[in-house]
Amino acid sequence: MRPYDWHLTEDIDEFLAHAGDFLRSRPALHNTPLTDMAKLRLRAADAPGAETTVFGRLESEGEVRAVFYRTPRGRLTLTPLTAEQAATLAPRLAALGISPSDVIADHDTATAFAESWHRHTGAEPVPFWRTHLYRLGTLTPPQPPPAGRGRATDEKDRRQVVRWCREFCVEVGEQSSLDLIDAGSWEASRFGDRHFTFWETPDGTPASMAAATSMAARMVRVDPVYTPAPLRGRGYAGAVTAEVSRAALAAGATDVVLYADPANPTSNAVYRRLGYVHLTDFTGYRF
Repeated sequence: MRPYDWHLTEDIDEFLAHAGDFLRSRPALHNTPLTDMAKLRLRAADAPGAETTVFGRLESEGEVRAVFYRTPRGRLTLTPLTAEQAATLAPRLAALGISPSDVIADHDTATAFAESWHRHTGAEPVPFWRTHLYRLGTLTPPQPPPAGRGRATDEKDRRQVVRWCREFCVEVGEQSSLDLIDAGSWEASRFGDRHFTFWETPDGTPASMAAATSMAARMVRVDPVYTPAPLRGRGYAGAVTAEVSRAALAAGATDVVLYADPANPTSNAVYRRLGYVHLTDFTGYRF
């Protein structure tokens, strides 16, 4: 076997049979692939014959060292790679005519792949996304909390949840999810499978919102957290994030993670006060 041997497939079950244990071995770092795999399996079952995702695993000495997947929309997601490993993937994909529209990974991996892809194809990488990944250490809820309480949403809250998710997308420039929401395809958006919680004021008025993914490998991701602009600065975001984090721990999660915009010092400070610890940075490049 070559030192680094990439194995590609369009069969998600085959892919997970080989790479599932690897993904579950580092649930915090692999949180996005873990949640994406659950969605992709459902999509494959619900829509056989639809455009397929390409999956790949990197093996060395019989062990999986890294994985990638490229969706029909062209996004390439990578688990951590060395520069040498990234340099083996770019020519393999180029030779097979598999061209990513963009790549997302931890910062060093995304940068190494972007540089390698540029060398092999001439496509210029343009950074478009940067985020901090946090993992919960010891949960420290705000003291005192703002007046009110946390409440899991139900069907009657759907309109408000959709509206606030749309406002969130507008603020952060998340166009793909915005397009799906506006087209009435809520379930197909990345929010469609989330479990939402409101922080309500004492009179029952929702003041802030946070969501959590379904648990995968005992990992839950808090995503998104949103407070309407007129209600910010009152502690609602910290309270609702603490409530969702507490519920995840109570449900048996061992890894509770979230992403935060490095350009927003307020949210980063809130998460750190709650007990979240910076794990690494992620970057996205468009080609």
